[in-house]
Amino acid sequence: MNWTWISQNTDLIGSALGEHLLLALLPVLASIVLSIPIGFLVFHTRSAANVILAIFGAIYSIPSLALFVVLPLALGTKILDPLNVAVALTIYTTALLSRSVVDGLREVPADVKQAADAIGYGPGRRFWGVDLPLSLPVIFAGLRVATVSNIALTSISVLIGTPSLGTLFDQGFNQGFLTPVWVGLILSLVVALLADLVILLIQRGALPWARRAA
Repeated sequence: MNWTWISQNTDLIGSALGEHLLLALLPVLASIVLSIPIGFLVFHTRSAANVILAIFGAIYSIPSLALFVVLPLALGTKILDPLNVAVALTIYTTALLSRSVVDGLREVPADVKQAADAIGYGPGRRFWGVDLPLSLPVIFAGLRVATVSNIALTSISVLIGTPSLGTLFDQGFNQGFLTPVWVGLILSLVVALLADLVILLIQRGALPWARRAA
């Protein structure tokens, strides 16, 4: 580890880290908004839900680099536009998180739903007041996986010229100099661990009843 290089390149490291955080976390926020209604609709397709979830799984299996290259053709953007990466990661995260929403809704006990219906809860009120809160432990588990996965995938964006912590990997490999690689690796791990910890703390604060049950 060359500490002199690190001290002389703090601007490069800070810029790469900022770009990485923006590209990794904005798609997560967008997918949270998208996956709840999508998961709700998929859950209510009943017999077709498993087929739709299989399609989501197939989408998630598409190589990220291929999606980064294909999206400019669909969006009309330039291949170096960071929007391509953001949209691709939003697609991946939404596909993964929608499955968690469906799985969470499937875990809601039938007798709880019946009790809510019996006391006059309509479909919308029951979803927001009963089904969704009881699904949140499963949804949070999926969110943690999706967020950490996004942080890892964002590094690949450097292959199409979008700055991220992958820039440090690229520079290190091209120069045969491992310090940038180590810096990028350590920062990626730290960001992933901190993001996972923040989500876990939010989960514990938002779901005290789940913590007591555990």
